[in-house]
Amino acid sequence: MTAGDRYDASGLPEAQFEPGSNGQVLKNRLGITSKQDMDDTEARALEKTMDALVRTYGEAHRFTAADLCEWHRTWLGDIYEWAGRYRQVNVSKDDFPFAAATHIPSLMDQFEHDVLWRCTPCHFADRAAVTRALAETHVELVLIHPFRDGNGRLARVLCTLMALQAGLPLLDFSVVAREKKQEYFAAVRAGLEKNYAPMERLFAEIIERSLSAS
Repeated sequence: MTAGDRYDASGLPEAQFEPGSNGQVLKNRLGITSKQDMDDTEARALEKTMDALVRTYGEAHRFTAADLCEWHRTWLGDIYEWAGRYRQVNVSKDDFPFAAATHIPSLMDQFEHDVLWRCTPCHFADRAAVTRALAETHVELVLIHPFRDGNGRLARVLCTLMALQAGLPLLDFSVVAREKKQEYFAAVRAGLEKNYAPMERLFAEIIERSLSAS
C-alpha cells in the first residue's frame, strides 16, 4: 500500500504497522519493514496459493464464504496473524468507506446464499452471462471487503476460479492494475447502486485479453 492507498483503521492488532516501516507495512510475523519486500512476499505466496487452488476445485464446486476464509488463511497465514478472519476494524480507501466491520458476518452470509449460490458453479449458456456473473461477484465481494487486506486480490482469485469453471483460461487482470485502474475503482463504486455494467465492460475486456494470450 502506498501512502495514498493506506487504509484508515483504529487501534486493534490488525491495524498495527510494523515498527520501523514508517507506517507502510502492516505488523507481520516475518518482521518485514520494506513495502517492496512485503509486496514481493505476498505476491509469491499468492502465486503458490493460486496454483494449489486451481488443482483443488473442479467445475462443479459451489464456492462459499468458508472457502474464501480458507484461501485467505492459506495465502497470508504465514505473514499475518489475522489471516483468514473477518476484519474487526472499519476501513476506507481514498475516503471511500467499505462495509462496517460489525456487518461483515451477515453480509458474507448473504453474499454466499445469494451471489455465490446463483453464480457458482459458473455454468451459463453464453459468454455475456458469464461476464455478468463475474462482474457481480467481484463487485459485491470488494464492497464488503471482509478481510483486513488482500480483498481485491482474493476477489480476482475467486473470479479466476469461476472463469475456469466456465471453460475460460486463467484471467489476466493487468489491464485494471495499470491503464484502467481508475475505471476499475469507478466500476466498484457503481456497484453500490447494483449497477454492474461498468464492471461487466471491464471483465469483457479481461476475458478477451486472456483468450488472446492463451
